[in-house]
Amino acid sequence: MTCPVDSTSSNDAYGWHFQYLTIIGLLLATITFALGSLADLTSSETFSRYKNLFSVIATPLEVLITTLYGSLVSVDKDLVIPKEFQLGLLPDIGFHAVPAVLLTLDYLLFSPPWTISFRQALGLSTAFAFGYWFWVEQCYRHNGWYPYPVFELLTTPWRIVLFCFSGALMAGSTEVLKFLYSKVNGGGSNGS
Repeated sequence: MTCPVDSTSSNDAYGWHFQYLTIIGLLLATITFALGSLADLTSSETFSRYKNLFSVIATPLEVLITTLYGSLVSVDKDLVIPKEFQLGLLPDIGFHAVPAVLLTLDYLLFSPPWTISFRQALGLSTAFAFGYWFWVEQCYRHNGWYPYPVFELLTTPWRIVLFCFSGALMAGSTEVLKFLYSKVNGGGSNGS
């Protein structure tokens, strides 16, 4: 069962809106941009360092969200969002594409190169993917429904495949972003 349209909706559910990967991604993107703004306003190296640390997870995560969302929606939008919750085009793009574009531009144009290796990126991305899966299952135990309809359709082994694939795709996004960074800014990026 997916999120019902009544008093037990996401507003009242265990995990609130943070059971949705999109919302978690938006939170991390917001923190990243807030830290970047504070770094710019205060010329603080500390804020700058933390902004760059958050960027290493937030940017590939937002690229992953854009990729997964776009792929699933191109097959059937109902796999991701029940009909009663579907958004108009502009909010949809705002939630599912704009954060990835802005974080990517920030990384490519205003940030130092990431020093994370592929192995580290794969570990971080896989840990994040499985952490999210465990969180989704915890929410399901309390709510009796999954945040995304596609989770309802998948058996546990297929959910494992989905989350492994997502972790690998997120790590691959990190490597693609590092490659693009080297092309835009010249030279190689550290940690490859």
